[in-house]
Amino acid sequence: MHRLIASTAVALLTALSLPASAQTGGVSVATAPGKGAIAETVKLEATITAIDKATRAVTLKNDKGEEMTVTAGPEVKNFNQMKVGDVVSVEYLRALALELKKGGGLIVQRTEQAGGAAAKPGEKPAGAVGRQVKVVADVIGLDPATQTVTLKGPQRTVELKIADPEQFKRVAKGDQVEATFTEAVAIAVTPAKQAAAPAAKKEEKRKPKGGC
Repeated sequence: MHRLIASTAVALLTALSLPASAQTGGVSVATAPGKGAIAETVKLEATITAIDKATRAVTLKNDKGEEMTVTAGPEVKNFNQMKVGDVVSVEYLRALALELKKGGGLIVQRTEQAGGAAAKPGEKPAGAVGRQVKVVADVIGLDPATQTVTLKGPQRTVELKIADPEQFKRVAKGDQVEATFTEAVAIAVTPAKQAAAPAAKKEEKRKPKGGC
């Protein structure tokens, strides 16, 4: 997960020079002073292997046997009709947000929250995340020549290149960066399209040979 966060962060910080809310296919990027976010919409086809109605968590298995769990948000209107064994097409969101914490002061740590809380009686179905990972890292080095920031997290140290000079100027040693990675928030779960059954060949009526 740390490598995933780091590599995604590199892509995000490289894209910080793009206009806010720039769209590139299934990926969106947004920036603000000292902040950046990137989100990607992923589509896949899989079989439902488990459903937790309390948290709206749906466990899926793809054709390679790999399993993952998504949380069906309130946008998934057909949640109550889904059942184990259904083959579905899933569209879900994963995103990374980075925020600069001037002056630091936060505990350098990694926290993870999985699943979601059930809605209280009378409330709309909960739209909690499938998994959310937060990492707080210290800024321990800056290289103005390459616009590279060195971050030391709870388990590893990474170097990130910031493409936007104005964003780089905001960073100083002693600051911190908080990264929040969110994945598997389902925004659509629909029955997979079944392959069309071959049309039955119509038997041609043969005229009887000879007389009646």
